[in-house]
Amino acid sequence: MIVRIWAGQVTADRIEEFCAHLAAQVIPQLGRTEGCFGGELLRSVSEDGRRVLVVSRWRDEEALRGYAGPMWRIRPVWSEGELSYLAHPPEVTHFTSMTAPTVP
Repeated sequence: MIVRIWAGQVTADRIEEFCAHLAAQVIPQLGRTEGCFGGELLRSVSEDGRRVLVVSRWRDEEALRGYAGPMWRIRPVWSEGELSYLAHPPEVTHFTSMTAPTVP
């Protein structure tokens, strides 16, 4: 499994609107994408709270290639309209899961 983290810095006046968009549109779409085990939206707890992460889990590299194309390792995916919410283009990083999440 590959964990993909999409990170963006949102403009101050659009954070609530952008988070609502991600929760209503992007996260559900990820769950319907072949090879994706779903996604989660995270918002920073810093004073301005303008950094957001979309964490998704993928079956393998083939699934990520199908979603993000051959440059999946470095190419963030976003719709053209989403760029108007962001202070600068998003970034993407990938990780291999080494342990299962623990539940207290």
